[in-house]
Amino acid sequence: MLDINFIRQNLDLVKKSTTEKGYKNIDIDAMLKVDDERKALLKDVEDLRKERNETAAKMKGGKPSDELIKRGKEIKEKLAVEEKKLEELENTLKATLKSVPNIIFEDVPLGGEECSVEIKKWGEPKKSGVDHLDYATNRGWLDFERGAKVAGAKFYYLKGDLALIENALLQFGIKKVTEHGFTYMTVPDMVSSRVLEGCGFNPRTSDQSDEYYIEGEDLAMIATAEMPITGYHMDEIIDEKDLPKFYAGYSACFRKEAGAYGKYTRGLFRVHQFNKLEMYAFCLPEQSKEIHEKILGIEEEIWQEIGIPYHIINIAAGDLGAPAAKKYDLEYWSPVNQKYQELTSCSNCTDFQARAVNCRVRRKDGTVEFVHTLNGTAISLARTMVALIENYATEDGRFIVPEVLKPYLGGKDEL
Repeated sequence: MLDINFIRQNLDLVKKSTTEKGYKNIDIDAMLKVDDERKALLKDVEDLRKERNETAAKMKGGKPSDELIKRGKEIKEKLAVEEKKLEELENTLKATLKSVPNIIFEDVPLGGEECSVEIKKWGEPKKSGVDHLDYATNRGWLDFERGAKVAGAKFYYLKGDLALIENALLQFGIKKVTEHGFTYMTVPDMVSSRVLEGCGFNPRTSDQSDEYYIEGEDLAMIATAEMPITGYHMDEIIDEKDLPKFYAGYSACFRKEAGAYGKYTRGLFRVHQFNKLEMYAFCLPEQSKEIHEKILGIEEEIWQEIGIPYHIINIAAGDLGAPAAKKYDLEYWSPVNQKYQELTSCSNCTDFQARAVNCRVRRKDGTVEFVHTLNGTAISLARTMVALIENYATEDGRFIVPEVLKPYLGGKDEL
């Protein structure tokens, strides 16, 4: 979340970012009025508490006067009313603050999804490819029918060589991120509401909530390892000398895919459960822009070594989530659909998430401030398998193993 004082000092910027990100029902001015009321009431409450303590002190050491007793009761009753009002105002303010998205950087394109800007291309796009769903189903590698029977639509079984390819991709991804200094970790597949809210995954509308909640528990299934890693240093103060910290979290990811109407959904491209290796960084504020480029560079390195053409786009404000100040998407070339399709992303969330989960840094001079957090997909395994089959499967039914995956598939040239 944003700091209320930052909002006051940068009111026009916050209003612009909120509007450009598509959050049109947030009244910043009304929120500031609530904060003004809260401040005024807080002063009254603090004055009453002070008087209550002074009155209690006077009552000690002898029989208090009737007037003093009467005043003590009046203060107690009034304080109970005022404290309740204060709590309500604080809850209202907190809820509104949670709904205000992060500000955008100056170099973020304005407008909706169609206004995102291509900044780089790599590789030579193929003119034709093999449909992954038909190919994998015909080879007995993928079973959506039994997945639906067991868990519902858009759940699936991976079998045989495709399951081994997924494992090979994971092993390759782990090798790459650890070479770049990321600590590999497995993470909880559920998080509490505090962590979920701290990540800032606030949908623009009520029908876009993407999480599966556990009934009767303060828990939700994670949509990405970003969520539990965001909470890893919750309520902690990290020494400046220990930053930046780099983590790579492997997890299953669960998504309702609410709000996905009209988007590409065939086969493995958009499913309710998939596995993913996620990069994450906690860093000093002055480091975050450089680290954002570092994470993007690792993503590019992974896809260049796999050998699949892609381009990089600077995501427009209207397509940014609440936490991100800036986001890059890496989209692979789909020879089947003859267009670029989303594959990985990396975001700079500045101090937006850290403030919500209370993760701070103690500087060498003793001062304390909030860290910056960043995240980026190393490998989203379901979509990566779509891209692999489209680019490496042949019309005669063979699958040519990419060079970098051969060590994890017994050295085989094809499957």
